[in-house]
Amino acid sequence: MLRRLILIAAIAGVLVGGYAGWRWWGPGPLAKSTNVTIDEGTTFGRAAEILSYVGAVDGSGTSFYYLSRILGGSDPIQAGEFAIPAGSSNSDILELLQHGRPVQRLITVPEGMPSILVQEKVAAVKFLTGAAPLPLEGTVLPDSYGYKRGEPRAAVIGRMQDAMTKALDALWVKRKPGCPVTSKQEAVILASIVEKETGKPAERRTVAGVYCNRLKIGMKLDADPTVIYPITKGKPLGRRIKRSELMAITGYNTYRSPGLPAGPIANPGRESIAAVLDPAPTRALYFVADGTGGHVFADSFAEHQANVKKWYAIRRARGEM
Repeated sequence: MLRRLILIAAIAGVLVGGYAGWRWWGPGPLAKSTNVTIDEGTTFGRAAEILSYVGAVDGSGTSFYYLSRILGGSDPIQAGEFAIPAGSSNSDILELLQHGRPVQRLITVPEGMPSILVQEKVAAVKFLTGAAPLPLEGTVLPDSYGYKRGEPRAAVIGRMQDAMTKALDALWVKRKPGCPVTSKQEAVILASIVEKETGKPAERRTVAGVYCNRLKIGMKLDADPTVIYPITKGKPLGRRIKRSELMAITGYNTYRSPGLPAGPIANPGRESIAAVLDPAPTRALYFVADGTGGHVFADSFAEHQANVKKWYAIRRARGEM
C-alpha cells in the first residue's frame, strides 16, 4: 500500500512538474507583438499585473509571479519600455525584463536646426505628452536624445538645453585667444552663423577664422543667414533675398551693421562652437562658394572678386543665372 502511495505521489509530482514546466517554457497567449512599460520602482508583483493586462501572460499574473520565483533567476527586472514578441513564453518574458534591451526611442536635432523647428519636431512625437515649449535660440545642443513613452515634451527639451549648457561650459574653458568673442553667448551667436554658412566640417575653423578677422577690424560680417533669420525664424526662405531685406534694420542684418547680430540664428553643434573658440590661423577676409559644396577663401577684395566671377561662371553654366 505504501509503495502504491509513493508511486502515485511520484506520478503526480511528474505531472505537476510537467504542467509547471509547460506553463513556464511553453508558448504564451500574446497574439501579436506588444510593448509594455515598466516604470522605475515598479514591484515585480505590479509588473506581473501589467503583463496580464496586456495579455502577455495568463490570468491575473499570479502564475507568472510564482513560476518566476521558482523557475526564474533572481536578478531584478529593469525599468523601461520592452517589445514582447507574440507567443513569448513566461521564461522568455522574464529574461527580457531582466536582461533584454529596452526599446530605444530617439529624437535627433541636426546641427544648425533653429529652435522653431526643434519645437515642431518634438511636438510631432506622438509618444510624448504635454505642450512643446519654444526654446530660446541657441540653447539646444544638436544631438540624438532618448525619451520614454509618456514623457513630457518639456522635459525632453529641457534635457537638450542642459546638454548645451554642459557642452558650452566645457568648450569655453578650452578657448584660444584667436577670436574676439567675450562671452559664451557671443560664442554661440558666431557659431550659429558658421553653422549656417558651411556644410563642410573641414571648413568650419576657416570660416570661423574669416569672421573673427572681420570682428577684429570692425568689418561687417555680411552673412546672408542673418538677413533671413528675422523673416523666417530660421526656416528656409525658399527664394533669393530681396534688396529691401538686405537694407532692413532688424538687429540681425549683418549687411547693415558691423559686429554680431542680436542673438543666435540657429542651434550650433559642438564642432562649430569649438571652431569659433579655436579658429584657423588665416588672414582671409572673404569666401565664396566654389561649386562643389565648399568655399574658396581670399585675403584681399581683388582676389575675392576674381573668385566671385568664377562662381558666377559656374552658375551660368548650370543655368542658374
